[in-house]
Amino acid sequence: MVIFVTSMFMLLGHVVCKSVSVQCSTRHPLPIVHKYYQSGDLLIAGIVSNVFKFSDAFTFEVRPSPSSSDSVYFSPRLSYQAALELLSTKGRFIPNYKCDNQNNFVAVLGGPNSNLYFYVADILCLFKVPQLLYGFAPGMTNKNNGAFLYTMFPRWANQYMGIMKLLLYFRWIWVGVIYVDDDYGQEFIQEVLPTFSEHGICFDFIAKFPPMTFSSSFSVMEERNDNLSIVVMLSTTKAVVVHGEIETIVIFRIMLRTAEFTEISMRTKAKVWIFTSQVVFTSTGIQTNWDIDFIHGALSFAVPFQEVSGFDQFLRARDPTSEKEDGFIGDFWKHAFGCSLPSTTETITDDDICTEVEKLESLPGSIFEMSMTAHSYSIYTAVYVVAHALHAMHVSMLKHRAQANKGIKMLLNQHPWQYHEFLKRLSFNNSAEDLFSLDPNVEIETGLDIINWVTFPNKSFLRAKVGRIDFKAAEDKVFTIRKDAIIWPQMFNQVQPLSLCNDRCHPGYSKKKKEGKPFCCYDCLPCPEGKVSDQEDTSDCFQCPEDQYPNSYQNFCLQKHINFLSYEDPLGITLAIFALFFSLLTALVLKIFIKNQDTPIVKANNRNLSYILLISLLLSFVCTLLFLGRPNNLSCLLCQITFGIIFSVAVSCVLAKTIIVVLAFITTKPGSRMRNWVGKRLAISIVLSCSFIQITICTVWVITSPPFPDFDMHSMTKEIILRCNEGSVAMFYSVLGYMGFLATVSFTVAFLGRKLPNSFNEAKFITFSMLVFCSVWLTFVPTYLSTKGKYTVAVEIFSILASSAGLLGCIFSPKLYIIVVRPELNVKVHITRRLKDRV
Repeated sequence: MVIFVTSMFMLLGHVVCKSVSVQCSTRHPLPIVHKYYQSGDLLIAGIVSNVFKFSDAFTFEVRPSPSSSDSVYFSPRLSYQAALELLSTKGRFIPNYKCDNQNNFVAVLGGPNSNLYFYVADILCLFKVPQLLYGFAPGMTNKNNGAFLYTMFPRWANQYMGIMKLLLYFRWIWVGVIYVDDDYGQEFIQEVLPTFSEHGICFDFIAKFPPMTFSSSFSVMEERNDNLSIVVMLSTTKAVVVHGEIETIVIFRIMLRTAEFTEISMRTKAKVWIFTSQVVFTSTGIQTNWDIDFIHGALSFAVPFQEVSGFDQFLRARDPTSEKEDGFIGDFWKHAFGCSLPSTTETITDDDICTEVEKLESLPGSIFEMSMTAHSYSIYTAVYVVAHALHAMHVSMLKHRAQANKGIKMLLNQHPWQYHEFLKRLSFNNSAEDLFSLDPNVEIETGLDIINWVTFPNKSFLRAKVGRIDFKAAEDKVFTIRKDAIIWPQMFNQVQPLSLCNDRCHPGYSKKKKEGKPFCCYDCLPCPEGKVSDQEDTSDCFQCPEDQYPNSYQNFCLQKHINFLSYEDPLGITLAIFALFFSLLTALVLKIFIKNQDTPIVKANNRNLSYILLISLLLSFVCTLLFLGRPNNLSCLLCQITFGIIFSVAVSCVLAKTIIVVLAFITTKPGSRMRNWVGKRLAISIVLSCSFIQITICTVWVITSPPFPDFDMHSMTKEIILRCNEGSVAMFYSVLGYMGFLATVSFTVAFLGRKLPNSFNEAKFITFSMLVFCSVWLTFVPTYLSTKGKYTVAVEIFSILASSAGLLGCIFSPKLYIIVVRPELNVKVHITRRLKDRV
């Protein structure tokens, strides 16, 4: 590109000369105005970007003046020219030709603008000149040039990783980016920002600073920044990354100045600016009178630095009148103090002349800082690096030379490329007691400090170190920050701002992406029933573990309670009381019947079957207590099996009584041959045979798939049901079905014999008792299936108690009434008379 531009200008000159038929003359290039030279045997050269001026557009009608040639447009030309002057004899611009052996330069310091040392490197790297860069260096586009560059900044990727970690630490995922549209900025946009997106950071805007050209007057700059300021200030993001270099702050301040006159709410304007390390604070021209509140609360990165002993005294001793060879200090004095030095002024008024009592320490910090800065410290370190490399080379020569003077003479005759070997293996402590060493990429091995900018009413400011990024540290120490030490912009009232596209989804909600919006813009939807989210901004809700359930807000899981029918439960206590009551009542009835076993009423109703039935009912009442309490293997096995067998015996007794009653009435008729069938053997046979079938069913049940305690996690939302699993549902309903069959047969036989004489009318009571019994168990099935937890057990206990009580009451209460209340009726004559009356 350089050759192309040069050739184009030469061709243009040739055409003009030919058209006007004049001889072109060769002239020296426009001189570089700002120089500082101090002679010596070995020189460390410096090429810096230090001047920024607004100028009018060039018309190419007249030759530019030396002062106007410092504009930004000519910075590449000046950079190349400066590099070529280093290769010339002092005072003569003849590149690559030196008439003397003095003033040999050993290294060149470049910075802080990255473009500057790229231009310089194109020339100096041809001669393998060591170049130490104290600005931030992105990846070199020319790897051959990179072999001769030494960076006083850490790896550029570390800074970007630090910015990303900073954004993620404060959970700033809705971010704005402003950048300078150069190679360095494009590299940041194309290679770095995608990495940010991969870690959940998205961008409300990615905007370019308007270009700075030779025609950029201040008014034009303001006009170009108008659109940018509207985009930035109307954004809802609170965190904005400002990516650029040393001159970026100038345009940035113009943008903010423009935003002051736009009708945008101050709340929206409040931002936390995050500057890259190469952005430094500068005040150019009229900006020296502007407020600096914009930087209050901003965050930036900087190379770690220390105060250097004597630096303050060095600055206080600067005197432009005695340093006439310094081409920088005069211009600085003029812009800083608003006056000109007599030696540099031709026609000025008395008010414009400096009084020579101006002191640097009297300037506000926004114009000049008396303390060491990161860039100053990098220059300081670079000089030390060169000095140590020369010392190492000199020591190496002394090992092979007996005379020191001869060694020094050889040192003066060394070529620049010979210093590289000593530069690459340096490791030393500088005067600030910092260890310096280079990594394999010839970059300084250090981290970056996180700086918080704090401003004061007198236009001074403080850089407060609040954190650090260091990839050589332990994993938990790579990124450290003191959040409480950060001063936030005043608009946030010292509360950490949030930078989000929308409010976070609270626990109990999940994110749903908004169509057409960046991925970090989303709606918040409540979790579906049965699911929870216990963190903010979860992408999906999740099921609680089996032993837990969602709370009402669905933002965390609660432990499920164990559900079983215990003795401490009011329902369990009530059922237990009823069971004991009916047990005692049955025992009392049994006692009364045994006591009155020789009475006609007891004999007439088959007292042996009555005893067996009463004992069965007593056991059935007692067995309900097995259903109460925490289920275990034994209780689960016994409760269902015991219930099935005892109830079968009871219903078998009822069936036997029904059959005996009917047969007894038939045998009383003259000529009946059924008399031989009526007796104890028939009753026992019926009870044993019917009970044996149920016992067989229960035995098969126990052997094949016995009941066992089980945890039901899913039937109830908030409770774990501890219940007795039937093991085999088919066997369980077989037991119930068989009892239903016996009850149906008993009901049918009793119903057919309901019109028997009063003395034998036990069939009526059995009919009614079986009607109650069947009604209870027919109701039991749907109720059992529809209830859950302890209520399922309660339904079964209630059914057992109700059906047993029905049998007890319907069959035995009439007899008990005669035995206890009307004993005069419990005589054989009365029973025989009533029987005759009915016949």
